[in-house]
Amino acid sequence: MIEARDFAALREVFREWAPADLAEVIVDLPEDEQVIIFRVLPHDLAADVFEYLDFDAQQTLLRAIGSRASRGHSERDGADDRTALLEELPSAAARQLIRSLTPEERRVATALLGYPEDSVGRLMTPDFIAVREDWTVQQVLDYIREHGQDSETLNVIYVVDDRGKLIDDIRMREFLLKPLTSPVRDLMEKTFITLNVTDSQRDALNIFRKYDRTVLPVIDSTGVLLGIVTVDDMLDVAEQEATEEFQKFGGMEALEEPYMRIPLWRMVRKRAGWLIICFWGKC
Repeated sequence: MIEARDFAALREVFREWAPADLAEVIVDLPEDEQVIIFRVLPHDLAADVFEYLDFDAQQTLLRAIGSRASRGHSERDGADDRTALLEELPSAAARQLIRSLTPEERRVATALLGYPEDSVGRLMTPDFIAVREDWTVQQVLDYIREHGQDSETLNVIYVVDDRGKLIDDIRMREFLLKPLTSPVRDLMEKTFITLNVTDSQRDALNIFRKYDRTVLPVIDSTGVLLGIVTVDDMLDVAEQEATEEFQKFGGMEALEEPYMRIPLWRMVRKRAGWLIICFWGKC
């Protein structure tokens, strides 16, 4: 079925399999075939299978997925490899995949893996601290000491369930002011604000302004925490927005390309109204 690229049949074959059995099948296959089987599984089943893989097997699978995506970027006919991998992968796998990349690779990956060009998904970083509600404050602080150096910010700590779904965010100061034996659930208020990975960057900027936040979590359509966006990222968006507004004020229409690269006819069309006003003003 793999050789025949009959992915629908492959999905039906494995749909009723137990996740533990599927995990055993996957680790015995070549890496390219691991990727194919993993990607045709229904989303929930793939998430369960990924949890049954040991750490080394997870890393092998993620490397194979990343390699396959990179080949899709360079091949004209790689339509299957250019599909939205992050939407197909379980969120735990997607987070690990993105976290393993360099900043430049992340930029390319988010373009390859299905996030719209002006979406929050292009801005987010997977470097954050997530904890469980049954942990104590002491466990949280120990975890931060061990892993905090890799986090984009420590201002806010995120609480997730065993599926990675966001159930609250808590400011760091709350952990510093509570007894070390207090469970995380005692600090939770469940009044958090989120961004969706497909939200536009302009909408995200408005949410930052409205709620005066320095960082916001980014979730997928099922509520799983994928990453965070910081106010520094939003400053870049605000600067771009202000530049476009200034261009519209001065030339009636914003330019999508630098002056030295935009074709003359397009420059004239976008600037014609203002040029006519200037011409008649000089007459």
